[in-house]
Amino acid sequence: MRKFLVLLDDSRECLNAMRFAAMRAASTGGGVVILSVIPADDIQHGFGFGVADVMRAEAQERIEAHFEVFAKWMRTRPKVEPELVIREGDPAEELIAQIAEDPEIGVVVLGLDSDKSGQNPVLTRLLREAATLACPITIVPGDIPKERLEAIT
Repeated sequence: MRKFLVLLDDSRECLNAMRFAAMRAASTGGGVVILSVIPADDIQHGFGFGVADVMRAEAQERIEAHFEVFAKWMRTRPKVEPELVIREGDPAEELIAQIAEDPEIGVVVLGLDSDKSGQNPVLTRLLREAATLACPITIVPGDIPKERLEAIT
């Protein structure tokens, strides 16, 4: 089964990437993998192992709660059962590692902020390595209306 890989973060444009991936998966008989990365610096910097474990557990709880919001919509509307993967490290590196480890990933879907002043380090890294990735990248504008997304998926 071909899977659409989406990076879950706190950005507004992430919502459109999730919608696009779920609708494409539903229309093509594919699946959705939602990757969330806990930055290693957020967990380990200056803390002992006990505190780091608590911070990691709290981060995972937040991610799972965030995931459930998207998963509930995916299960009811496009009728797709998403898979959650939580990794720790640099988001771009972990995204590339997930692609390498899961041969069923067929497309990476990223949302793009309409604010031209902002930088997207994950997208920048993926574009630098696009020729060596095992799948294409789909970039979904963050401000595209959901009706337009439905029309093109």
